Amino acid sequence: MKHWHIDNLPWDRFDASKVDATLLPLVKAAAMVERNGSDYGVYLNRVFADDPAFRTAADNWAQEEVQHGDALGRWAVLADPDWDYHAAFARYRAGYQLPLDATASVRGSRTGELIARCMVETGTSSYYSALGEMTQEPVLRQICKNIAADEFRHYKLFYDHMRRYLAREHIGTLRRLRIALGRIGESEDDELAFAWHCANQPESARFHRPTCTAAYMGRALACYRFRHIERGTGMILKAVGLKPRGRLSDLATRFAWWLLQWRHRRLARQAAT
Repeated sequence: MKHWHIDNLPWDRFDASKVDATLLPLVKAAAMVERNGSDYGVYLNRVFADDPAFRTAADNWAQEEVQHGDALGRWAVLADPDWDYHAAFARYRAGYQLPLDATASVRGSRTGELIARCMVETGTSSYYSALGEMTQEPVLRQICKNIAADEFRHYKLFYDHMRRYLAREHIGTLRRLRIALGRIGESEDDELAFAWHCANQPESARFHRPTCTAAYMGRALACYRFRHIERGTGMILKAVGLKPRGRLSDLATRFAWWLLQWRHRRLARQAAT
């Protein structure tokens, strides 16, 4: 069940004078990825075909993801009336395909699949929290607040089901950590780069992954503050079976913050050239 509805957002408060031109392309790209939640729902239904409770939860999750995309897309059209959200998403859908015929998780186990989903929700909850704090435009701020709250709930959803499957599959901490880090590393794969391309480049432009990755990540990383990384690190550690607070968490947070800043500087140089 949805916790909010797109039509109840304060659209009449939209203030074009407060639209940040550096954030608008990020919103457009995010709309592509979020709207594609319906395909992820199909994939999860096939992987968990004999688990009706999880399939129902996955269907509800997918509906909320689609609403995220539509809300971001609707806002982006207000900010840029010349942008065609539906045409951009059609390009994205045609060029980026999930393994919808899969009958088993690409992570090697159902526990692994749910750990990977926890990583995604960790990233998105942190990202939309950061993006919402960056913008001064009131409608976008509310949209990001709503989406971030959904993503925190989604993390708990996948975490609870992960613990249920972990009791059956008995995957050790080290393997869980490898799965988590592997999924985090995929944040710079074609999904986000191609979303940037479809949302922000003309149809005639050729997709060049390194350029699109640098453009997207360079802007996205600039939104984060230490507190976002600190909370995200705790969520990651919790998902893999480690203490979310304490010395390990402090060290991991500081390393993650250093890595983010280093990556941001590198991408900024790459984008400039």
